[in-house]
Amino acid sequence: MSDSGIRVELSVDAPGACPVASVSDEAGAAVTDVARSSPDADGQVIEEFTATGTDDATIEARGDMDKVFSTGNGARYQFSRSRTECVCEAVETYDCPVADIRAEGGQLHLTFHAPDVDRVRAIVTRLKELYDGVSLRSMRRNGDVDPVDSILVDRSRLTDRQQEVLETAVEMGYFEYPKGANAGDVAAELDISVSTFAEHLAAAQTKLLDSIIGE
Repeated sequence: MSDSGIRVELSVDAPGACPVASVSDEAGAAVTDVARSSPDADGQVIEEFTATGTDDATIEARGDMDKVFSTGNGARYQFSRSRTECVCEAVETYDCPVADIRAEGGQLHLTFHAPDVDRVRAIVTRLKELYDGVSLRSMRRNGDVDPVDSILVDRSRLTDRQQEVLETAVEMGYFEYPKGANAGDVAAELDISVSTFAEHLAAAQTKLLDSIIGE
């Protein structure tokens, strides 16, 4: 793979104490257009997001978020938080600003640009150390026209069961945004437990990730 700049999209199923992710889970909202201020002298960060597909009262009942704008398609909320270790800041410690943040069903989706595969490898490795359910959804090299053709992987690295789990997850829309199915749905389709599904999926993704960025 040529180190000519890479666009990376990943998701985190359990992003810790992330207000954006928790709102998407608690309120059943699709959270988009996330914006963050620089920390002030006290280390406080102002963050905004747009929430759609939910009742405003559910979010306002939290007591830590204020509605600042409303349209027919959703509402804009603002909150303040301390600058602490979070998914976005973990990525940005590697000098890769997060370009897009979305959340749905408690799952956080991030897009960022990295200069080379070594940087991507370091970021993904660090996120896996900090959080559960880190999934690499897309890697696209600079100049690629079709993201589907941007990366080739060796599926022979997977066991039959891992490939079945991965293919079922793809077919059911587990990796789509908005999600077509959650972990419980896919596990039920495969007649396995959620923990077994997560174990097979993590193993498959690790092997594919190694084949992508381990070269």
